[in-house]
Amino acid sequence: MPRSTNQKLKLPCLIRILQEKTDEDHGLNTEELIRELNRYGISAERKSIYDDIALLQDSFGMVIEHDKAKGYRLVQREFDLPELKMLVDAVQSSRFVSVTKSDELIRKLKGLTSEHRARELQRQVTVKNRIKSMNNTTIYTIDTIHNAILHNRQISFQYWGWTPAKEQAARHNGKKYKVSPWMLLWDDEYYYLVAYNRENGQLRHYRVDRMRGVSETEEVREGREEFTGVNISEYSSGVFGMFGGNITHVTFRCANRLADVVIDRFGKEVMMLPDKNGTFTFHADINVSPQFFGWVASFGEEIRIERPKEVIDQFKEHLTKALEQY
Repeated sequence: MPRSTNQKLKLPCLIRILQEKTDEDHGLNTEELIRELNRYGISAERKSIYDDIALLQDSFGMVIEHDKAKGYRLVQREFDLPELKMLVDAVQSSRFVSVTKSDELIRKLKGLTSEHRARELQRQVTVKNRIKSMNNTTIYTIDTIHNAILHNRQISFQYWGWTPAKEQAARHNGKKYKVSPWMLLWDDEYYYLVAYNRENGQLRHYRVDRMRGVSETEEVREGREEFTGVNISEYSSGVFGMFGGNITHVTFRCANRLADVVIDRFGKEVMMLPDKNGTFTFHADINVSPQFFGWVASFGEEIRIERPKEVIDQFKEHLTKALEQY
């Protein structure tokens, strides 16, 4: 058999053909594999195909099945179809991933299955009131933050937001923030950075898709004592909308039907003490903020702040100021 100049690429091309053209339900027979290889400028004979498939099975561990009806089929991959569908749905529904970046990631996910199965990944996830981010660099920002945490370094960045004119602008006249990153949190469908801010000596939250020009500095991180002294699970469950406030131990009384709401918000470990009148009490460390008061108010008479008195007084003041507008 005359050897093609591309003969050294035969096995890589055969792997690509099996990955792109075959799956559990779609296969290629020997003649079809030979034709596909010819498109790459590679000649092959029937016997060489048998030998190559055996090599891919024995040496590369590829799970390739064969029968007369369907031919050769690659039946095992790194990701199966339900897993890819789940990943596509997650990408499409994530608010922090822009439309452009979503399309790019989904194209890459399609490359992990056959062209036949890839059509099934052309899904359209509908999520109520979903607004996609306009920042295409968010996933690279996340990577920079992870690297800074790994290298124990501080980061610098500008923080941006929207103006009433629907224009994006840097906060604080473009001031460069410098903080010590300690953790990334996922809350309300956004990524938030939890970092130590030397200026006020506290842990602060920053929405990652609003961070611009993020870079790792040469300065070692600060705030280890403040961060290690925090129970991360309790900390994240007690923060509402990732808005800052004073952490306070709060006691609540709730209608029994809100048990699901409490466990979803604060976790299964929260201690709930039932009463005889169809209510229960529970305690939680809360980042007291207007967003927290809005959460309490949304349940009307079915949830009540029992103590401390200063939080009750703040809640009353919050409600009074809201009513004064009407």
